[in-house]
This record gives sequence, structure tokens and C-alpha cells, in this order.
Amino acid sequence: MGDLAGQLASGKPLTWVFAGDSITQGVHHTHGSRCWVEHVTERVRWELGRPLDVCINTGVSGWTAQGVRPHFDHLIGRFAPDVVSVALGMNDCLDGPPGRPRFADALGEIARSGLDLGDDDRPVTLALHTPNAIAGGAWNDPAEVAAYSDIVRDLAAQTGAILVDHHRHWLNHFDGAEPWEWLDEPVHPNAAGHRAMADLTLRTLGLGL
Repeated sequence: MGDLAGQLASGKPLTWVFAGDSITQGVHHTHGSRCWVEHVTERVRWELGRPLDVCINTGVSGWTAQGVRPHFDHLIGRFAPDVVSVALGMNDCLDGPPGRPRFADALGEIARSGLDLGDDDRPVTLALHTPNAIAGGAWNDPAEVAAYSDIVRDLAAQTGAILVDHHRHWLNHFDGAEPWEWLDEPVHPNAAGHRAMADLTLRTLGLGL
């Protein structure tokens, strides 16, 4: 497992890959504002003065861990990344309780494959993200979003990955209220929600904000 602080301190340009679903891709629901990956990219390449770092967003709307797994090399591996970010679970949780083992297996394989891209001389930093909390009227069951978030938490603990826990952060921030301030509709974050996701990601990675 890579040491992101050490990687940044080395001065070597890094390649960052962000894999995920529509929330990573940043489709539609920002209405022209930056998505969370774009905010992270701005922080890394401009504010931190790392213009030679390359940040690649391979999020695919509607995708799941089982969808990403067979396309791992195309979406992640071929870029030989130094930092791998994986944010999945929102679509996966539509499969309910029967889908939980499949999600754990597929996400686990993606995580291990990401770590295996590195070696002792060039370890990979892996970040796993829980999905955001949702509001009433969603096609997703909030209990399943929570259960699938637990799977991400467990996998991060097992692999030593950095856990970016959006789900817990949103629940704590809204203290039991529905998170409409950060949503464009019951599931997808709006511009403010993406800003919140970016800020938590950056804080968790030790990159400020």
C-alpha cells in the first residue's frame, strides 16, 4: 500500500485514476458545475502546484463493481496509476441483500488488482469511497446503501486502503434530516454535494480543505 504523503514529497509526477459510477463521472446533476473529481483535480494540479500530475476520470454512469471488474485494465490498469480511487455501491445496492456477497467479491477483486499494479519500488495508494446518503423517494433503499457502505468499510480495513466515508459524513452532517441541500434528486449529489464529497476526499487524503 502506497504512502501518499511520501509519493507527493518525492516530487515525481503522479498518475491518479478515479473509477466509479455516474457520481464519479459527474453527469447531469451538477448542471455545469464541477463534479467532485474535478475539484480534486483542481486542488492537486493547480492549488498544490503539481501540473505534471495526470488525473483520469473513468467513471461510467450506471455501473457497478461487477461491471467494472471485467474492464479493470481498460478503466484502471493501462494507466499504471500511482493513486487509484474507487467509488461504487450506489447502483450495486439495488440488488439488495442477495447482491451483497457479489458486491464484496467484485469490489475486493478490483481493490486487490489495483494494489497489485504497484510493487516495492512503486507502491499504489488505494482509496475506497462509500456512497453518499440518499433522500426519500429514491429507487435505492437507504438500509441497503448503509449495508453496502459497511462492505466498503470492511474491505478498506482488510486491504489497508484509505477509506473516504461519504455515507457517514453525510449522515452526521444532516443529523437525521434528509440531505436535500446536497442533492439534485433523491440519489445524485448536486453541485454543493459534489463540493462536499471533494472536500472530504481531500481532507481524508491529507490534501487540505
